[in-house]
Amino acid sequence: MTDLLNIILPPGKVSLRIGLFFGSFNPVHIGHLAIANYLVEFGNIDQLWFVVSPQNPHKKKENLLNDYDRLEMMHLAVKSEHRFRVCDVEFRLPKPSYTIDTLAHLSEKYPDHSFSIIMGSDNLVNFHRWKNYDQILRNYGILVYPRPGFDPQQAQIEDNYTLINAPLMEISSTFIREGIRQGRDLRHFLPPGVWDYIDKMGFYRA
Repeated sequence: MTDLLNIILPPGKVSLRIGLFFGSFNPVHIGHLAIANYLVEFGNIDQLWFVVSPQNPHKKKENLLNDYDRLEMMHLAVKSEHRFRVCDVEFRLPKPSYTIDTLAHLSEKYPDHSFSIIMGSDNLVNFHRWKNYDQILRNYGILVYPRPGFDPQQAQIEDNYTLINAPLMEISSTFIREGIRQGRDLRHFLPPGVWDYIDKMGFYRA
């Protein structure tokens, strides 16, 4: 398989501030892109990489599309934005995927770049349960955007993160999947090309 990370960076030795937006993106929707747009404008980063998470082989999810269809939809979503990149690094790392291991791999592969992880306030509240969360706090930036119903003040960690005053997005992939299952036309909730791909493949209908 082609190593996408070898083709998404400019040639030569370049130091970039990169935000890593992890997710299953099942499917990617306009809420994801709106948050990403805000972060590259106001989050003090040069690029944002959408890190598509593989399916955990130990936790089957009934509505989770296979890895490569979700990756293809992400490529369709960001193909016209030079500040966004699609990253499949976790497809080739040991399973299950842990954020600290992905960060260590990327830092070793690209020592000239600095990495921050992007998360919603819902994940921040549970961040103290992540593997080696204290190491992430010490060595990497954390950019937190608001999620409905989750107050960052509830987090049980020190203030080693940056709150980004991004718009509050109530669109979710669950809403998209359920709407399609009900036969709704939700094309305007999805990036151009993604709705056509979902419709052509018949995803989420059953």
